[in-house]
Amino acid sequence: MKQIIEYLPIIFFTATYFYTRDIFFATLILLIGLFIQLCLEYLLEKKVSKKTMIIFGISLLFGGSTIIFRNEGFLFWRPTVINWIFSILLLSFDFFSGKNLLKLVMGKAIILPDYVWKKLSLGWSLGFFISGLLNITIAYNFSLDFWVSYKLFGGFLITLTYFVIMMLYLWKGGYINKKEL
Repeated sequence: MKQIIEYLPIIFFTATYFYTRDIFFATLILLIGLFIQLCLEYLLEKKVSKKTMIIFGISLLFGGSTIIFRNEGFLFWRPTVINWIFSILLLSFDFFSGKNLLKLVMGKAIILPDYVWKKLSLGWSLGFFISGLLNITIAYNFSLDFWVSYKLFGGFLITLTYFVIMMLYLWKGGYINKKEL
């Protein structure tokens, strides 16, 4: 359910853009969708996650700048900055705190040796970095229509690919069995 709620603002943004062809109005709809997501998360879970707060804050800054300055360049950087923040968080959390952020978030769902958590953290960090780089490359080298479509489908497919790679790594390493896949 939470994943669906997280994806709705992007769906609303894309649908609005292709219906109106107005990137600034679509950006406003994205911000409204993210605010609704934040409210729904609070209503359902009685708290708002740090991830949601980071995404909302960065979106408000870059989306608001897009609307105020009438410059979609700010919007292009939004996903890149979000991805790079998550990449840096994964890399630096272990370094500064001595704890693995992925293990803290997912450690109750799956038990893994610390070296596996470290590899997963490095892999996801690299994935977030590549996603940010790919986003900004597409934004400045392809049409606005292509970039908006990429936001809807590309981001989802990249995340799904990383998840499949992670599951295959865990399965091949014997950390999960076929029944769990």
